[in-house]
This record gives sequence, structure tokens and C-alpha cells, in this order.
Amino acid sequence: MVESAGAPGRRDRNMRDKQSRIFAAASSLFTEKGFAGVTTQQISERADVATGTLFRYATSKGELLMMVYNQQFRAALSIGERESRSRRDPVDAVLALVRPILEAADSNVENTVNYQRELLFGSASEKYRSEGLDLVALFEETVACRLVEAARNRGLDERQAEDRARHAGRSIFAILHLILARAFTGAHPHNDPEADLHAQIDQIVTGFFAALDDDRPARGTPQPGTSSPQRKKES
Repeated sequence: MVESAGAPGRRDRNMRDKQSRIFAAASSLFTEKGFAGVTTQQISERADVATGTLFRYATSKGELLMMVYNQQFRAALSIGERESRSRRDPVDAVLALVRPILEAADSNVENTVNYQRELLFGSASEKYRSEGLDLVALFEETVACRLVEAARNRGLDERQAEDRARHAGRSIFAILHLILARAFTGAHPHNDPEADLHAQIDQIVTGFFAALDDDRPARGTPQPGTSSPQRKKES
């Protein structure tokens, strides 16, 4: 029987089935044992695939973790993006975006810290690291969009806001990364992570708008390309 055009072939279906089994096995084992307690052999046995087959889908245990946690990051980012749309205050909007990511991270701190490490220091050639970095870029872009929208609502220069918002988005991801790693590193043990995050986001957003206000020409100052009005000569 000839398969219909456009339908996935048997080989493609088998590959997808194996990938699905590997994902499910890795996800459950990382949840049960934590990153350090899991071996690639255990994942291949639970997925019922040969170890060599496993490495066709992910080249290392770290990349297997990224495969699993990219999906978690993507889901949390999607929830946060929806929540942030309804927030008029820009600080509240950014916090609404960040909060689901924090909540997902708290479910397994060890795995989260190892995911962050792989994201920052993993091999540049790894597929799932590239996907993770794309998610970071999407997070930063979403933060920037919320700030540009808020700047537009305040009548500020949108073009200047876009440039500054990109830098703010990167700064906020850097803060989030340190907050996520804090529970594992033991840094600032007596501080509330969410309160610290709120304070730092508030500081960045306040600085973002202050910089845009500074960029505004002073009232009565001629715009570039225009000349000052000439004073009439006294007769």
C-alpha cells in the first residue's frame, strides 16, 4: 500500500516515537532522581532504546536535560506572556512574565541550576542548547516589548525606547539567572528571592524611564536640524 503524499513515512514515525520515549524517560528520571543521580544508561533502558540510539537524539546527559527543560521553560514563558498582557504597570508586567518561570524552577532546584549551567556553558553545536538560547532571546524580547508599550503609553520616543528596552531585557534575564541559582549556591540566604527580584526589576524599569526622560529635549530647545528663531533688530 502506497502512503499518501504528505503523510509521515514509517521511518519518520519510528524516529518520533523513539524521541517521545526518550523525552518521557529523561523527564521522569530527572524528576525522580535529580540530574546528578541519573545516567544515560538508565534513560536508554527506560526508553527501551540502545545507548547508541539515544545519542543520536541528544549527545550528552546535559543535552537530554536541556531537551526536557526547554519544554518547561517554553511553557512557563507562554503562561507569563499571557499574564503580562493584562498588566498596565510595567514592573507588574515584567513580574507577571517572570513569576511562572520562578515557580517552575522551584519544583527542582538542582535540575534548574544544571539547566542554567548547560545553557550558558554548553557546546555551541548542541541542538537543544541553541533552542534554549532562542527561548532566552524570546524572554528578553518579550520584556522589551512590554517596556516599549509602556513608553509609548507615556508619550515617550518609541525608537529610543526600543534600543534601551533591549538592554533592559538582557539585564532582567541576568538577574533572573542569578535568582534561580541562588538556592543552590547559598548566596544571600536571609533574603527573600521574589522580593529581591521585585526590587531589582523595579530599579531597572525606573532607570529605563529615567533615561528616556533624560533623552527628551528640554522645552524650548530647538530640535536637531532646526534653527533658533531670530530676534528682531531694534530700530
